Amino acid sequence: MTKSFLMGNQAFAHAALEAGARVCAGYPGTPSSEVIETIAQLRDAGSAHDVYVEWSTNEKAALEMLAGASLSGARTLFTAKQVGLNVASDALMSLNYIGVEGGTVLLVADDPGPISSQTEQDTRRFASFAKVPVFDPATPEQGCAMIAAAYDLSEKYHTPVIFRPTTRICHASTFVEVADETQGKEAAGFEKDASKWVIFPGRSYRAHGEINERLPRIAQEFSMSAFNPWEEVAGTDEDAKIGIIAGGISYSYAQEALRQIEEKVASAGALSPSYRLMQVGTPYPFPEEAVARFADGLDKILVLEELDHVIEDELLKLCGKLHAGFDVHGKLSGDTTDRGENSVDVIASQIESFFGLDLSDSETIEVDFHEPIPERPAVLCAGCPHRGAFYAVKKALGRTREAVMCGDIGCYTLGNAEPLNAVDTCLDMGAGITMAQGFNVIEPDKKAIAFVGDSTFFASGMTGVANAVYNQHDITIVVLDNATTAMTGSQPHPGTGATLMGSFTAPISIHDVLVSLGVKKITKANPLFADKAIEAAREAIDYEGPSAVIYESPCTKLTKPKPPVYFIANACAGCRKCVTTIGCPALGWSEIGHSIVINRTLCVGCGLCTDICEYGAITCPTRKRVRPVLPPRSQRLHAEDGSLSRFPTPQELAAKEGGSDD
Repeated sequence: MTKSFLMGNQAFAHAALEAGARVCAGYPGTPSSEVIETIAQLRDAGSAHDVYVEWSTNEKAALEMLAGASLSGARTLFTAKQVGLNVASDALMSLNYIGVEGGTVLLVADDPGPISSQTEQDTRRFASFAKVPVFDPATPEQGCAMIAAAYDLSEKYHTPVIFRPTTRICHASTFVEVADETQGKEAAGFEKDASKWVIFPGRSYRAHGEINERLPRIAQEFSMSAFNPWEEVAGTDEDAKIGIIAGGISYSYAQEALRQIEEKVASAGALSPSYRLMQVGTPYPFPEEAVARFADGLDKILVLEELDHVIEDELLKLCGKLHAGFDVHGKLSGDTTDRGENSVDVIASQIESFFGLDLSDSETIEVDFHEPIPERPAVLCAGCPHRGAFYAVKKALGRTREAVMCGDIGCYTLGNAEPLNAVDTCLDMGAGITMAQGFNVIEPDKKAIAFVGDSTFFASGMTGVANAVYNQHDITIVVLDNATTAMTGSQPHPGTGATLMGSFTAPISIHDVLVSLGVKKITKANPLFADKAIEAAREAIDYEGPSAVIYESPCTKLTKPKPPVYFIANACAGCRKCVTTIGCPALGWSEIGHSIVINRTLCVGCGLCTDICEYGAITCPTRKRVRPVLPPRSQRLHAEDGSLSRFPTPQELAAKEGGSDD
């Protein structure tokens, strides 16, 4: 064993391998992505033996593949973020009915905030809906122990088990003892039994009874588990009459908040009550017996948890079942926040109020900041090929043609921001293609555009394409192929040919897939070359019926930066078009010099701005200019009366406005 400083997700990967996980699969999604990547790295390094690992095309494909491996006796690990479980839910609901052989753990990372997700979906709710046990860790170290327990529970009761870390648990770092080498648990092989593995209605009816019978047994087992500890802390009262129950990372926050409160109480000479503190680390099925022992004799209980009021609901039901007299305080009563993340400070304030303590410091000096902190909105990277694609599509549409532009999940969702303003909707992965079809049905006079990334195309876009062809919806699908799954950390996908097992297969051609699905009009272009990109978009948009544009250019993270562009001052007309149309963070405007400013540390030399500038004022060292340059200032026509005039130089403009000519 070696003590290593690891991120939570890395620690969970080690824990799964140490528990004998043999087949691991998932789909990239923050905050879960590093688990699969760590397993692949350990396999490549030769320390993880007899393990198979893959990025699947989507979460449904991953879980169904793992189901087959589990029925063959292998221990399996599934990874996804909370919304990814939605994609896999069809498989999960049925898998719980037929059961598993090899232990099957679903690591589903929730994202309170949300920090990088569409929703704050609470996987504990999904667990109760699917009738699947769930573990909810308070720390990365506890999470590692829970993973081992989850595999044992899965095999004991032949049920999939959900392990639910949240973003702060996944991305926290700590020292963890890990094995130097691991070995995948041996699999006995699949034994045919149609009465078990084929989900006919009769089998489902029997299976539902089996599920309902095992859940109370698991709840009783959870009531004796070390993952649901509680303690009584002595205060001014002889016996504790109040309690705090917390789940997930909120338990760790509560421990720290209580430590801080105790320090405040001691320094202020105040008195704090006796209280009990409990963690519910296995929220479903609810450990009623353990919680009943904790609640015995209490008058009121504060529930601390992130996202939904899951523990609070169960505690209220238990109160009614026991005819107990304690009051429950939490989200439903307005005593805790009803959404978003918790924090030590927030929980400390809630506990102080619950305890009836006034620990405010009257000597604290409050600083009133009159100037608000400016927001720094997320933007596409300098040189991102998506920027050119959005620009080309909008130019192809022109100013008079109405359109609805449907976006999707990925970096390119940022196309909704000014100045691109090219994404009108975003729902879930793959929905842009199918939503565009709905817009086309109701408003056929508007052109419906659907943007989709290359990874998302394979994950959940192809079904929508088939639907568009089958029903002949007049939409244009714009595939943004940057050769990676950029948003979640540049993972490979079927279009790259790279696999996590180290082998390379023939990349699946997006063009060929579109052809095989029946799309008749398909154009291609490099989006960083504006003229050709605009022409490709115009040709596809003008086609009646399903059409597609494939914009191919690698993500800037995959390529070496080229020499940055440079600015020719006396050729600039001061129109600012390069800044106001594409929004590249490497380009700015100086009000002092009244000229373009190029941030050479950000610029990667993609050259898109050279195509945008009509006056040749921006030059790219690695590209030849293909569009004509407008005449110099002394020969340009005045826009109003047609007379020959010249634009003032930046120095003249600065002098006129009282600025500097530097």
